[in-house]
Amino acid sequence: MSEMNSAAEAAAPHRYTAAMAADIEARWQDFWDAEGTYQAPNPSGDLAGDPAQAAKPKKFIMDMFPYPSGAGLHVGHPLGYIATDVFARHQRMTGHNVLHTLGFDAFGLPAEQYAVQTGTHPRVSTEANIENMKAQLRRLGLGHDNRRSFATIDPDYYKWTQWIFLQIFNSWYDDQAQKARPIDELVAQFESGARQVPGGTSRAGGSGGGREWSALSARERADLLGEYRLAYASDAPVNWCPGLGTVLANEEVTSDGRSERGNFPVFKSKLRQWNMRITAYADRLLDDLDALDWPEAIKLQQRNWIGRSEGARVDFSVDGNNSARITVFTTRPDTLFGATYMVLAPEHGLIDSIVPAEWPEGVKEAWTGGAATPAEAVAAYRKQAQTKSDVERQTEHKDKTGVFTGSYALNPVTGERIPVFVADYVLMGYGTGAIMAVPGQDERDWEFAEAFELPIVRTVQPPEGWEGEAFTGQGPAINSANDEISLDGLDVAAAKAKITAWLTDKGIGEGTVNFRLRDWLFSRQRYWGEPFPIVYDEDGVAHALPESMLPLELPEVDDYSPRTFDPDDADTRPETPLSRNEDWVNVELDLGDGPKRYRRETNTMPNWAGSCWYELRYLDPHNSEQLVAPDIEQYWMGPREGQPHGGVDLYVGGAEHAVLHLLYARFWSKVLFDLGHVSSVEPFHKLYNQGMIQAYVYRDERGFPVAAAEVEERDGKFWFDGEPVKRELGKMGKSLKNAVTPDEICAEYGADTLRLYEMAMGPLDVSRPWDTRAVVGQYRLLQRLWRNVVDEATGEVTVVDGEPDEAMLRALHKAVDGVSQDMAAMRFNTAIAKITELNNHLTKAGGALPRSVAERLVLLVAPLAPHIAEELWRRLGHTDSVVHQDFPVADPAYLVDETVTCVVQIKGKVKARLEVSPAVTDEELETLALGDQAVVAALGGAGIRKVIVRAPKLVNIVPA
Repeated sequence: MSEMNSAAEAAAPHRYTAAMAADIEARWQDFWDAEGTYQAPNPSGDLAGDPAQAAKPKKFIMDMFPYPSGAGLHVGHPLGYIATDVFARHQRMTGHNVLHTLGFDAFGLPAEQYAVQTGTHPRVSTEANIENMKAQLRRLGLGHDNRRSFATIDPDYYKWTQWIFLQIFNSWYDDQAQKARPIDELVAQFESGARQVPGGTSRAGGSGGGREWSALSARERADLLGEYRLAYASDAPVNWCPGLGTVLANEEVTSDGRSERGNFPVFKSKLRQWNMRITAYADRLLDDLDALDWPEAIKLQQRNWIGRSEGARVDFSVDGNNSARITVFTTRPDTLFGATYMVLAPEHGLIDSIVPAEWPEGVKEAWTGGAATPAEAVAAYRKQAQTKSDVERQTEHKDKTGVFTGSYALNPVTGERIPVFVADYVLMGYGTGAIMAVPGQDERDWEFAEAFELPIVRTVQPPEGWEGEAFTGQGPAINSANDEISLDGLDVAAAKAKITAWLTDKGIGEGTVNFRLRDWLFSRQRYWGEPFPIVYDEDGVAHALPESMLPLELPEVDDYSPRTFDPDDADTRPETPLSRNEDWVNVELDLGDGPKRYRRETNTMPNWAGSCWYELRYLDPHNSEQLVAPDIEQYWMGPREGQPHGGVDLYVGGAEHAVLHLLYARFWSKVLFDLGHVSSVEPFHKLYNQGMIQAYVYRDERGFPVAAAEVEERDGKFWFDGEPVKRELGKMGKSLKNAVTPDEICAEYGADTLRLYEMAMGPLDVSRPWDTRAVVGQYRLLQRLWRNVVDEATGEVTVVDGEPDEAMLRALHKAVDGVSQDMAAMRFNTAIAKITELNNHLTKAGGALPRSVAERLVLLVAPLAPHIAEELWRRLGHTDSVVHQDFPVADPAYLVDETVTCVVQIKGKVKARLEVSPAVTDEELETLALGDQAVVAALGGAGIRKVIVRAPKLVNIVPA
């Protein structure tokens, strides 16, 4: 076989091969770097002296931040990067000033885990991973403006992440103005008396008997402002994992309440943490979705996550406790007459204050959990609830558990005493963490009521014959009247309106809007993250570092891991790696009022922080004086026709970030807009979710993955090392032993082939299986393309200066038209199909190609396979890069077919087919049809009653 290959190479020494591709690709990548081919000029300076460039429309194209993994890339990773590169190249060739670059989201848990295991500083391993990933991406020929690249771990970058945090910390949300404002403006309102200190008096009037702002201590002022700040510290319920020594995000906890890493128990616990008041923006986050060009599925996920619902707040007084009041939010205030008990979430802050010392008389045994006192019962139940995840607590049809607090509330419409329970099916994350339970109209409440022998009162008339379960549908109100108000007979909407007005009039409730969205927990007990630019004085008051002290860099530590504890001990508290560096933690600083001793914040920011604003850093990456220059931000991101909120023109990435990164980035963008730092209200105008490249996973009888590359297929079955294995389609990855690296494919076929194959596999937004054997199809396309321009024996260009014939022109312009439309719509698979069809047509035509056709063919291919296009363009005699050439434009005259086929029917049956001009008239077509010999024979001399003509494609003849 090697002798045959050697003979073929000798006969065609200039054939396009993997070795030739490697040489071509390396040379052109070096050329692009040296020439700055992909550098996008900014409006200030770069464009000032170039009117032609300044007149071009801009296009800002982005990929979601990659994380530089130690495992490097597999062929699934660059799918989106290649797609945005193809789109960006087409946009450059259609006259746009294109900004396309790529940075690295480099803080995070994997590098810290590796540091814990090996003692290697996370920066060392992360920077090595970045260099490896850069080399892999460069080999793919991605047209990035590398001047603009950065990593979130660069101090020059996270200086501005810290700066943005301080802008948020030093802001509050003005509900009247519906925007963020500097906290100093709020302080001025308190100082002047224009705004009343809660519990105090206002100079503008009002009473309350409390103190004025000037009478508050520094700690009291700080606590009061903390109730308004958009970034604030509070005792928040969190997912505490003693076995890992850190708080975990919800996405890091499995559905059975254990840590995704290490499988340790996770408990609900209250810890003092930093939060972002994203809930203040809930309405704006919802409303502004309408103007974004995003997939509807992603918009729906965000709407559901924000979870806006209208209803009423209702206050229930606690029997025998004048100072306690339980507030609930309900979307069905019309069912208030059916509230027969209440439930508090185990984390609810009111529980301790309402639990009596002893059980009340006559308490049912099922309510006590077997405990001697209410306090013991509640404590035991809370400890049990700590071990369950929110998902587990909300699982439908699970056995309902709970315990009686020993206290009763008063139903405000019936006056009846109703027991107050603690139960884990109620979460603090929704509403107020307390519910009025209406078992007649709620399935979960019905199940709980049956389990604890509680009364059930229906307040909505169910259909006739409805028994044995809650009725959640619509119907007239029943059993809903007292001496002051009756809802009986009203439909749900009317009943809601009437009871809400009554509650408001009584001062025990009001109509309100509630959101599922909770404030964003912004603290992590880890080392490898951005340090908070916050210090605490001796009174525990938080102070922001001045901008001159930024960036606050991470210190060196001896141990990168959080301290771990007994995994089953929920009562422990975290000890962060930063807290062990006492010289860094305890510092003397002058914050403007003389040197004082402070203690630094020892939590770090979550890995989402750096990706909340990185689109802005791409615009002005070397600005050390501003977050971004206003004119540069306005040029690339500002509002314009069709994009009323501004933002990136195209943002491509996975759908898995729908309600985390995308929501957080939108929140930061809105705060920066409110404070006047940016002109864009939204960060990303158009969002496109690419599909996933999947791969076959082969598992042995134990269910363990085996090396996919070593599996044999025989008679439709799969074998590994002589043993049968099962095949399934799944993700591609190192752990599944089915990863294929881009380096392997580039070595065997070249980067252009890999690019073509990934774009040709199917629609970009659909997942598709990888098949290494199919890659060769795109390799052969490039070989035929090369052969159409270059003689494989001599290496000489074979094109001629003659004019193409009519058929070739029609094939060319139809391809140009179709490819242009497909490129603009990111239908790269069909664009490649059209290029393949054209290339095959030109091959079959025989002879040398006319230069005009060859050059346009190369330009069509250029966005998809840029290396071979550059090489052919240069060989065709051009000295400038193909990257900035004009994309071919189709001539409409060649898009119209010369003839179309007209079907002639008699009595609905086809009797003839005519080749006619597309411009044929009805009269001309009727004459041609009636004169056709086959039609004349079919009629057999019969008369004609009617002729129906639909030029140019149909004639229907109805005989007499």
